[in-house]
Amino acid sequence: MSDDFDARLQALVGLPINDRGPTVAPDPVNVPMIRHWAAAFEDDCSVYLDEQAAASSAHGTIVAPPLMLQTWTMATPKITGIAERGGSPVDGPGARVLELLDGAGFVGTLASNSEFDIIRYLHVGEVVSSTTVLESVSPAKTTRIGVGHFVTWVTTYRVGDPIDGEVVGTQRFRILKFRPEAAA
Repeated sequence: MSDDFDARLQALVGLPINDRGPTVAPDPVNVPMIRHWAAAFEDDCSVYLDEQAAASSAHGTIVAPPLMLQTWTMATPKITGIAERGGSPVDGPGARVLELLDGAGFVGTLASNSEFDIIRYLHVGEVVSSTTVLESVSPAKTTRIGVGHFVTWVTTYRVGDPIDGEVVGTQRFRILKFRPEAAA
């Protein structure tokens, strides 16, 4: 790729990944969703569903499992048209960096890793919001599945005000955007 293309990618680093602004959870933290999560993962930690056990714990009340953090602000998928949107669950602008890479032929996507930093547990009734910023884009790398760029973004989760509220955690998410036709 050209130096111009790399410069265009690097110009996006440090910026929000799209123009949507903060994502606000459609529902506050709630026991039914906690129950479904705990059941799906067979997590029987008593502070998630047992009011008495939670009250006598360090939390003093029911809390959500920490790795549910991302769940609260996930978009409700609109199934109609999802294939035409490239798998995006919602209409509207996608991540600028991904659109740029897709346009240059890096249309394959492989999730690499996800790291959470949980600052505190969420309490029932809190409303979570998130903002996502592009952290980095690697130079082109040759991998076993083809040439691609590692793209990393960081999502910050808050309660209260979506911009200035209390930060309760972050998630660093990394993917490889690659050219499938270059795969061995």
